[in-house]
Amino acid sequence: MPHILTIEDDEATAGEVARELESHGFSVTLTASGAEGLRLAAGGGFDAITLDRMLPDLDGLSIASTLRSRGVKTPILMISALDDVDERVRGLRAGGDDYLTKPFALSEMAARVEVMIRRSRSEADRLTLKYADLELDLVSHTARRGERELRLFPKEVRLLELFLRNPEQILTRTMIFQEVWGYSFDPGTNLIDVHVRGLRQKLDAPGASPLIHTVRGSGYCLRAD
Repeated sequence: MPHILTIEDDEATAGEVARELESHGFSVTLTASGAEGLRLAAGGGFDAITLDRMLPDLDGLSIASTLRSRGVKTPILMISALDDVDERVRGLRAGGDDYLTKPFALSEMAARVEVMIRRSRSEADRLTLKYADLELDLVSHTARRGERELRLFPKEVRLLELFLRNPEQILTRTMIFQEVWGYSFDPGTNLIDVHVRGLRQKLDAPGASPLIHTVRGSGYCLRAD
């Protein structure tokens, strides 16, 4: 169930927003405090945020810009009574993904939240490569197999990316060399074998089934048996 953080100091508006979102299948956490909202949002765990532009303790623009400066990418719907072009631009530049003016139709608010979540998940999918229980984040260059985080060197990250972009396909040594190292293949070097061996050791915990297989006379293949 998608989890929404609603930061709104008007009790009646907050209640209406929460009830509408819950009717669409969302769970909602409410806070009337900008400072508390910032703390909660910075901690992660939310699929979207509805954020009142004007709060008594910390305004919405400051919250949005602070979250973005900390690397928090949760989509934000900025809600404001200020309806002019300059305010919309300020809200979006601060880090808002959408801007809605008061008064608004609750159904439109919920629809915009749904669109933001779908868009965010689509972008996340493009930035993450997955195969079986293996996952590589192309932004942070972090990898996981199941619940285990893998500590990879830069060339191992590039090598893993190549395998994940071509699962269940045979990658020849020439292809690997050109894609990962970017210069002509030297058939006499064991550079590829050394790096593949190191990557395998990190991927395959004791008892785990191997994912990178040697194809004799051809190269390597990422395959879940």
